[in-house]
Amino acid sequence: MAENIDLFASPAAGDAPQDAATEVQALRAQLLQWAHEYYVQDAPSVPDGEYDRVYQRLEALEKAHPELHSADSPTQRVIGAILDGLTPVRHAVPMLSIRTETDNEASGAQAFDARIRKELGLDATDPAVEYVAEPKFDGLAMNLRYEAGRLVQATTRGDGEVGEDVTHNIRTIRQIPLQLRPDAGAPPVLEVRGEVYMRRDAFDALNRKQEAAGGKTFVNPRNAAAGAVRQLDSSITAQRPLSFFAYGVGEVTPAAQGGMQWDSHYAMLMQLRAWGFPVAPQVCVAKGAEELVAFHQRMGAERANLGYEIDGVVYKVNSRALQQELGFVSREPRWAVAHKYPAQEMVTRLEGIDVQVGRTGKLTPVARLAPVFVGGVTVTNATLSNVFDIRKKGVRVGDDVIVRRAGDVIPEVAGRVPGERAQYVPNFAMPRQCPVCGSDVVREKGEANHRCTGGLFCVAQRKEAILHYAHRRAMDIEGLGDKLVDQLVDSGVIRSLPDLYKLGIATLSGLDRMAEKSAQNVLAALESSKKTSLARFLLGLGIRHVGESTAKDLAKHFGVMDAIMDASVEDLLQVNDVGPVVANSLHTFFAQPHNREVVEQLRAAGVHWDEAVPAEKPAQILAGMTVVLTGTLPTMGRDEAKDLLEAAGAKVSGSVSKKTHYLVAGADAGSKLTKAQELGVTVLDEAAMLRLLQNGAP
Repeated sequence: MAENIDLFASPAAGDAPQDAATEVQALRAQLLQWAHEYYVQDAPSVPDGEYDRVYQRLEALEKAHPELHSADSPTQRVIGAILDGLTPVRHAVPMLSIRTETDNEASGAQAFDARIRKELGLDATDPAVEYVAEPKFDGLAMNLRYEAGRLVQATTRGDGEVGEDVTHNIRTIRQIPLQLRPDAGAPPVLEVRGEVYMRRDAFDALNRKQEAAGGKTFVNPRNAAAGAVRQLDSSITAQRPLSFFAYGVGEVTPAAQGGMQWDSHYAMLMQLRAWGFPVAPQVCVAKGAEELVAFHQRMGAERANLGYEIDGVVYKVNSRALQQELGFVSREPRWAVAHKYPAQEMVTRLEGIDVQVGRTGKLTPVARLAPVFVGGVTVTNATLSNVFDIRKKGVRVGDDVIVRRAGDVIPEVAGRVPGERAQYVPNFAMPRQCPVCGSDVVREKGEANHRCTGGLFCVAQRKEAILHYAHRRAMDIEGLGDKLVDQLVDSGVIRSLPDLYKLGIATLSGLDRMAEKSAQNVLAALESSKKTSLARFLLGLGIRHVGESTAKDLAKHFGVMDAIMDASVEDLLQVNDVGPVVANSLHTFFAQPHNREVVEQLRAAGVHWDEAVPAEKPAQILAGMTVVLTGTLPTMGRDEAKDLLEAAGAKVSGSVSKKTHYLVAGADAGSKLTKAQELGVTVLDEAAMLRLLQNGAP
């Protein structure tokens, strides 16, 4: 520590390097301790002036001895370099989203607890499930990667699998340690996950400063925080007062050297706090639905008085063993849920109803509103879904209407304020011709939505189709954004997807705000996109009802593009999770000659992917059987065992019942084992499960 250091001594060039190095290390350790007390524990032990004097001494020493420079020094938080762009980074462990409970009342917490108990096979006589309850912050999710205790990378959540490198900006947040204390005992690789946010008082001060300087003010703290994190110049970020709360981990290795040694979520949070990360003080352990309801109500009452925005609370099963037992569904953990508060509502006037045309030709009525501040933002437009939604809500132009918004959800018109209209106003009617291209508008039988029949002839659909094709999850063409696509389509350069691969440097660099370097980057991204996968290509075509999961299932089932294009409805129905609606949509799409022509032109332009006829499926030796997994198996993970069982035709269930054929139990098997024994279900260990998979009998 640095208590006995002369803070006012001038560092001379002749100082012994060893003495300077020792003093620098001591100063850094002292500043690290004080920062932890100030930003994490909220209990500073020295005045700000004392901190500043030690900081200045360290700064002077590092200037006099450049060889002692270190990226994790407290003086190096602001790098100041302006980057060309944010680099995509693939997460070592995906940053998955959690399910949102749509019931905003106490019954929402009760419903979550009931689902968990059902999944775990618990009945009314079993003890309450233990949860961790946390605030749900309204900020920007962040992954902090530490190696050997040093912050080496910070990335945004992005799409969950790929985020953006914002290390240069995150270093400016003083609540985030650049280096963990040497005595912390952190593992060699530690990824800490949490939320970057802006306190309300800091947000108000920032807007006052912006107003005084004649600059742009910010709509809400979340937008201000998100914009700051994604700056290319960290010196700008440093001027915005950001904060951080930790709530989880990503990759932690190796487990044998201090990694995932905790057995509960709460223990993990307390360990993060001990390692120097701020954890929300409201975090607590709650047992059963009753305590979850109490937490939801308590936080709701305190919400307005908190120093930061929250839009709900989060419940997580506390036991890590039970988390693993519950597993995931559709890339969301079964063991966690976000329980939001009711949407905020305000009244304003409906000034008009416009119609937007989407990628698939869907016409969507959009309410044009007198500006109203609701849910943290000024709202001027809100969705009305379709003509039937408008009729159901009884709203007409000129009405006073209720506008609802929660978090980042698109604002909606919830209904009209009761009262007599001063004069007759006709009901809204959907136009018979597309407002963009003039093509006929139709509504298919049994559907609520109207659609433009113009296809790629319709400029609106053309633009949306290109943006969808270029999306990161589809063909991943970086740089092909809204403004560029607007210019390309409006100028007539792009009329269909294959035209993208005819673009040249002269055409692109001749567009507004498109420098030659930017044009070269777009052309490089287009060239790179030619090597793709069948699933990405299918997703990029923008077929109605075909999302990422369905595209992957189709690619896995057929293996070859021509087989998908030639498949009958009956053939398509054999694909996992493909029902009549999706099958008919696919068949109709590829029955159109112009769609097949687009595929062939894209192939001719050089777009390609690996194809292979899938091998015949193994015999379904366990077809019709239901198997439940519980506990920790000796040589394989739960997901691996589930894959093997499902490949053999078994249905893997999360709860034990009279219909269960086998329970596969590992170490620390819980209530599922007890229930299986009570019901007389055959219990297998891992070895018996493998014999079952091989022989059809254990």
